[in-house]
Amino acid sequence: MEKIIEQGMLFDFYGELLTDHQRQVYGALVYNDMSLSEIADEYGISRQGVHDLIKRCDKLLDNYENKLHLYSRFQSVKVKIEEIERLSSQKEIKELASKILEDF
Repeated sequence: MEKIIEQGMLFDFYGELLTDHQRQVYGALVYNDMSLSEIADEYGISRQGVHDLIKRCDKLLDNYENKLHLYSRFQSVKVKIEEIERLSSQKEIKELASKILEDF
């Protein structure tokens, strides 16, 4: 389950860097929870072709994260804002922290 969540988050951050075809196929897997066979039928490619494309996209997204660190920075900021919200005794600060978290 954690891998699926990570795939979705990396796709959210870096999906626009993939080709249209990669984005469509990978999105079908991540967002629509389609099987490899369903994706193959939908896009008229072999199941092995879908598998290879998914693996290639996983590697690309991981490489983008290793170079840019946007997802890890996002996670770090989110944890810190949650801590500010938890520690805050002022209503305005708590509300602002909550609004920031909602934007994530």
